[in-house]
Amino acid sequence: LAQAISAQAVWSGAGQSRSDASCQKAVIAMKLNIANPTTGLQKVFEIDDDKKLLPFFDKRMSTEVTGDTLGDEFKGYIFRIAGGNDKQGFPMKQGILCNHRVRLLFKKGMSC
Repeated sequence: LAQAISAQAVWSGAGQSRSDASCQKAVIAMKLNIANPTTGLQKVFEIDDDKKLLPFFDKRMSTEVTGDTLGDEFKGYIFRIAGGNDKQGFPMKQGILCNHRVRLLFKKGMSC
């Protein structure tokens, strides 16, 4: 059973001053929006553990990731990365084959 996953990286500790933030280790929390297309059920999980999030870093869209790394509750599931945002809020788009941000020219009616 394949599940679609949309991941959005969120930085925690944004309200700290610059001196406090430089002394502490940056903590990354990722919100995973897990959806089952056959039933239409959606749930959002926020995961703070870096070791659990490692398989999701530097992956392309439509890449399948096993759920075993997230914990025993997701054992046996296969997640497909269906979208996400970077830390500034720019969305991913299928078919863009570079790892940096690009400017796209769209015509009227094209999806962004």
